[in-house]
Amino acid sequence: MAKWTEEMNKTTAPTAAPFPRMLTLDEVQEILNLGKPLVYALVKSGELRAAQFGGRGIWRVRQDDLEAYIDAAYEKTAERIASGQIPDGDIPADG
Repeated sequence: MAKWTEEMNKTTAPTAAPFPRMLTLDEVQEILNLGKPLVYALVKSGELRAAQFGGRGIWRVRQDDLEAYIDAAYEKTAERIASGQIPDGDIPADG
């Protein structure tokens, strides 16, 4: 029994979570400060990756997928500004 205890003491718990954080669509809505219909439209179009879980089809978005969506939105906006698709008057001065 002593050997088992020594071996158990040598093992360390993982420092990082084994799975990414999962967000509800309500949390995504709050983070992006968007209306629920727009969040659902982003998911339905595939622009924002999400998955359904369980028999009731609960939607979840991985935190890294939300971060990727946000990064892509910034890149797309920068490209539109650079190409002149967004007129100067439509760009907010205070960001």
